[in-house]
Amino acid sequence: MSRWNVADVMTFGAVSVTEDTPFKQIVDLLEAHGVNAVPVVDDADRVIGVVSSADLLPKIERAGAKRHATAAGELMTAPAITVSGTAALPGAARVMEAAGLKRLPVVDATGRLLGMVTRRDLLKVFLRSDEEIRREVAGLCARTGVRAEVADGVVTLLGQVGREAAIPMFVRRVERVDGVVDVVSLLG
Repeated sequence: MSRWNVADVMTFGAVSVTEDTPFKQIVDLLEAHGVNAVPVVDDADRVIGVVSSADLLPKIERAGAKRHATAAGELMTAPAITVSGTAALPGAARVMEAAGLKRLPVVDATGRLLGMVTRRDLLKVFLRSDEEIRREVAGLCARTGVRAEVADGVVTLLGQVGREAAIPMFVRRVERVDGVVDVVSLLG
């Protein structure tokens, strides 16, 4: 069983800016690429911050600490919240949810920018076909006497398990299969 990770669903080669990128150029980049945020990178392409449309709004409101900012280094939110390309999708989703973010810069082990991952990207795991999910779950069911049916990502487990105490653990293993929307246990 291979788990999907961030690199499986992310967009490689994200648009980025440097600390000295002017305000208007950032606005132009956001509009041209149809994004709401860009990572700010240093000379070694390491992510040091992020400028989002929310960081730019004080110019319209003429309020807040960033109202006089004119370049990315003054506008950015730092340090940037990032995620590794090898991170599991649930972990990336938790980071986004906890920080209230819609996208995260994806970095390598040295902090260099690889791309971006969005909430929408994370949902790609649910594009797995029912047949792919059924095959993977069938592998988990081998030698157990459990049968699995899959419809629209919902796995229904049928049959008898040797020890009733093992049922919750088995259900959790099936829930962790990439693409599973829910598990209905009819195990006895």
